[in-house]
Amino acid sequence: MRVHGEVSDDEAGAAAAAVTVVGETVVPSSPPPASAAGQQQQQPQQLVVGYALTKKKVKSFLQPKLLALARKKGIHFVSIDETCPLSEQGPFDIILHKLTSKEWQQVLEDYREEHPEVTVLDPPNAIQHLHNRQSMLQEVADLNLSDGYGEVCAPRQLVIMKDPSSIPDAVAKAGLSLPLVAKPLVADGTSKSHELSLAYVEASLPLLDPPLVLQEFVNHGGILFKVYIVGETIQVVRRFSLPDVNTYDLGNNDGIFRFPRVSCATNNAEDADVDPCIAELPPKPLLEKLGKELRRRLGLRLFNIDIIREHGRKDRYYVIDINYFPGYGKMPGYEHIFTDFLLSLVQSKYKRHLSGS
Repeated sequence: MRVHGEVSDDEAGAAAAAVTVVGETVVPSSPPPASAAGQQQQQPQQLVVGYALTKKKVKSFLQPKLLALARKKGIHFVSIDETCPLSEQGPFDIILHKLTSKEWQQVLEDYREEHPEVTVLDPPNAIQHLHNRQSMLQEVADLNLSDGYGEVCAPRQLVIMKDPSSIPDAVAKAGLSLPLVAKPLVADGTSKSHELSLAYVEASLPLLDPPLVLQEFVNHGGILFKVYIVGETIQVVRRFSLPDVNTYDLGNNDGIFRFPRVSCATNNAEDADVDPCIAELPPKPLLEKLGKELRRRLGLRLFNIDIIREHGRKDRYYVIDINYFPGYGKMPGYEHIFTDFLLSLVQSKYKRHLSGS
């Protein structure tokens, strides 16, 4: 695993290092015979990737630069028709998906049982873990990651299922400190699931709309680090986030401030004039360890982690969100990283096939 800055064409070939395959075997639909192994450098391997994505996701992910590079590398993206039986489509080497209906989840689980030779990115039952913000950050809290490079933890949080009038008492009993960030409990990738509110005073808490998660707000210099993970490759991008809250803010704001989402593509902070102490990326070894542990615990290979650094505490970091199959189209050089990752999955299977294991 390595942490990427800008990815050049020369570096792209090294991006797909050994990949840890979690929970399944990666099998090409038609493994080449041993005699073909020596020809792979001259003849691009044909790889069929079926995708089941929303129209919005297709537009943001399957950009022309990705499709053009994929064709050069022998990768073919094929749209999956949800109205037809999945077993009658293909054959596929890999399936990419980000649909949230229970019907689709069951179709995909049944398909995985019938076609263990197909790599599904990622297993539906593993993805479900990230659809609930209560369980999402529990893995981070249980990880208790702390070493010489820093400490990674989750903000203290409280789940409110119903009855907004009960929120002030629940917050007091939990010992949470204001201000509080309120997020929808369900994180299903919709625009609504990205909405959040910032509550400054106790009197505003009953105005919130459960079910939701309340997290203690941590001052972090207004900078968020989005850590993209593709297999064993990680890349970090800075984003602007919510500004710090001071004593004046707490004394002069009595309502709830609502935001469509914490960060977006227009809030890129890579080239902004930001205090170097705030803009400094988290240590590479710390991110490597965090990425490795979360891949193992979550059973996922395509996700991103939103991390903030506590202002005034250089070595303390908080994971505030984890997203499955995030907006990779916003990640510099994503077309190189992703195509190399797809090829590496099949190449690792070829090696096992040729060795007879």
